[in-house]
Amino acid sequence: MTQYTLFFTIFAIILYFICTDESVATAFTLVSNLIKFRYERMKWWILHNPANPVVKWIIWNRSMKMAKELQKELNNRK
Repeated sequence: MTQYTLFFTIFAIILYFICTDESVATAFTLVSNLIKFRYERMKWWILHNPANPVVKWIIWNRSMKMAKELQKELNNRK
């Protein structure tokens, strides 16, 4: 049995249960939403966690750029 037929069989069985029982369809929807939200939360945490060295570097660069712009503005006002 090839991998294609194995996945098709599993998908067909899941689709059969979803079509025949409404509670299975609701559970499938809720589980898929849960997986999606956990993925989004993990992605957000990795991209915005200050303990991550890459994020620290990005924050530092942004802060230095803002400091240079403010310094230029202060020097121009004098």
